[in-house]
Amino acid sequence: MSRIERPDPEKIQDRAKESLETIRKKMGRVPNIFKTMAHSPTALQAYLGLSGALAGAVLSDKVREQIALTVAEESQCEYCLAAHSAIGKSMGLAPEEIEASRRGKSSDPKINAVLVFAKKLSANHGRITDQELQEIRKAGCSDEEIIEVITAVVLNLFTNYFNLVAEPAPDFPQAAPLT
Repeated sequence: MSRIERPDPEKIQDRAKESLETIRKKMGRVPNIFKTMAHSPTALQAYLGLSGALAGAVLSDKVREQIALTVAEESQCEYCLAAHSAIGKSMGLAPEEIEASRRGKSSDPKINAVLVFAKKLSANHGRITDQELQEIRKAGCSDEEIIEVITAVVLNLFTNYFNLVAEPAPDFPQAAPLT
């Protein structure tokens, strides 16, 4: 049972309806997180604004999805783990890559540094040591990429926190537990 129920479709404000239509066009459907978020047109627009800005990032869609998996695991957000596991699979992430991403790891050294950094950002509420910043730079990440990692973490923390509070009904296949 959801802790915040989806609003009655007849009572959704026009701004929120427009945002839901944007999501439907992008994803082919409107997941329950966004149907629930429709209580606040401002929250939906905030999500779409940050998500839309990241669409033009130097970090690839695949890497941003791996960050989403890392952050969802760190936050223990089952909804986001399910959603990003399904989305990651549809983007071509192999099951091993999804599992590794959830652990904050990758076989690619640069992506591994990105995921380690994202996990530390999430776990430490943004507090990063000079050494940790140097490690991601040594792996070949530019300041632009580092800032985009921070942005991707923040976007995913927003949706994780929303889901942890609202508990929207699951509408993605449950993610398998880590072994």
